[in-house]
Amino acid sequence: MKARVALVALCAALVAGSALAQQQPLKRVERADDLPRFTYTVQGELEAIVRDPQKFAAFAAPLKRDIEGVLATHDIAEKATQRSLLGLLGLLAMLENRYDDALKLSEQVRALQERPADKLLSGMTTRAIVAAQRKTGTTQGPAYAVEVARLVREELDKLPYATIRNEIQQAKAGVETASETGALGRVREVVQPVVTRSGSLSSDLAPALVGARYALVYALPLKAALTEAYAAYLAANRQDKPDIWAARDVALPPGRDFKPVTVVVWDSGVDTNIFADRLLRQGDKPALLAFDVRQRPSTEPLLVFPAALKERLPVLQARSKGFSDLVSNVDSKEAAEVKALLSNLAPDQYKQTVEEIRLNGNYQHGTHVAGIAMAGNPYARLAIARIEFQHTLRPDPCPSEELELQSERNLRAYGDFIRSTGARVVNMSWGGNPRAYEVALEQCGMGKDVAERRALARRWFEAKRKTLTEVMASLPDVLFVASAGNSANDPTFNDSYPSGIELPNLVVVGAVDKAGDEASFTSYGRTVVLHANGYQVESYVPGGSRLSISGTSMSAPQVTNLAAKILAVKPGLKPKDVVDVMRATAERSDDGRRTLVHPAKALAAVGYTGGR
Repeated sequence: MKARVALVALCAALVAGSALAQQQPLKRVERADDLPRFTYTVQGELEAIVRDPQKFAAFAAPLKRDIEGVLATHDIAEKATQRSLLGLLGLLAMLENRYDDALKLSEQVRALQERPADKLLSGMTTRAIVAAQRKTGTTQGPAYAVEVARLVREELDKLPYATIRNEIQQAKAGVETASETGALGRVREVVQPVVTRSGSLSSDLAPALVGARYALVYALPLKAALTEAYAAYLAANRQDKPDIWAARDVALPPGRDFKPVTVVVWDSGVDTNIFADRLLRQGDKPALLAFDVRQRPSTEPLLVFPAALKERLPVLQARSKGFSDLVSNVDSKEAAEVKALLSNLAPDQYKQTVEEIRLNGNYQHGTHVAGIAMAGNPYARLAIARIEFQHTLRPDPCPSEELELQSERNLRAYGDFIRSTGARVVNMSWGGNPRAYEVALEQCGMGKDVAERRALARRWFEAKRKTLTEVMASLPDVLFVASAGNSANDPTFNDSYPSGIELPNLVVVGAVDKAGDEASFTSYGRTVVLHANGYQVESYVPGGSRLSISGTSMSAPQVTNLAAKILAVKPGLKPKDVVDVMRATAERSDDGRRTLVHPAKALAAVGYTGGR
């Protein structure tokens, strides 16, 4: 409480003495962990706060003050974090009907955008809402909604379709599946239990209430109008993007005098039946090391579905196809079913539905990654290092000293396993960061305050990152390929692992689409040195069917695939040599943000002259 009072006093002093603050140098922030954290006293039902303008205003006032204080006193190195904080202030300005402030903030965000599509689309909906409100005098009713849709469509029609297509398809999928239950679900299921137990919220969880109220006040009333605007725009511009990857791809022919290459897919597990002819075997069994979500040894190469959910697997697989079709703007029975499910979701269905979707995503992930990594390479031999990702909205299990110590031991066991397979390439489409620890600790009621949670999260995170770094460094002849991450930020600023680690035998991969345009979700920064297709990439899922999924999880195995082919052709290369070949033959984009791998050129550079 004393710390909180002191913080309030400090922020008040900053506001009152703005001239003095301007004379003092800003504190440089080179990583996310150096940003201040805040705690907010909150009582009662959060849904009531979200729905009531007066209660929400009382909640939002200190949040707004703290964000403004951070921006006024800190020089934040990463633009993504600046955009996030300014964007949150913009939502608060809209909710307080401060439309001029909202427009100014949206322009500040726009000036910080780095991707071409983001520069074009940033603030579009805010501009349309404000203009429609000023024309109609309201933010309710059909005339207002029609005007918003007209203004959005008018702005879209002026923009290059090829540049913004993916983003509009994603926006359309988002509004089509939006619902009140979806808007309030995280508040009810994730944030409310924290408040009920502790009577407070950290600045990590508090923004969930802002997003929920904005959805109720602005987004959901425009659902039908925006869906129609996006659909009409997409229907009027049906030309497809060019596919640069088909011409670059190389499938190695069987029967050549090439070296078998062991590829370890360190992921959520693999359906071994799909790759039966190319599994590395140790004794009479597939090469496998697995630990479950509680860090216990497992003998299963694929995530074991709970018995109660096994019979629902076909339904969940169909939902996956529906999500994929929605993102690709494909009308299908599965897409229609997903829209109907999420649009009409009852509050008591939210938790189960979201957790089932996440569980099925984990179930599919490793097999999908393996399918990309092994494609077109009869010389690749697959070994499986299986980990389990949590899928529940609340941590289960909660972090603990015992689990963290066992996790570190397991990391070393994975290293020993990789060594035992003779692996040359390891794919790692996963990661973590200290803020994820902090949020889990808050949800679990661990740590007496934000400072203690921060210190504990940092200690556990540093121990795990150190162990993982040591494991990779101890295998200098193995090339580790990591996904950059899907949070559209810099992994070094956010202390992410493995994507923020720098080693000569580690390469980090960002995602572009089939035309080579930067994916909206891809992380970036000095460690992200290669880019590959990670947007709606088709590969196997358990059972043998194929599905298109997006993510840097899909771009990393493209590079794993290429590295394994290079090593099959020229096995004497060291990891750094392989990376050098891929970088030297890649094509740099004009804006300098993308380094697109070129498999055909890379393989030609190591002497492969055969056909595709």
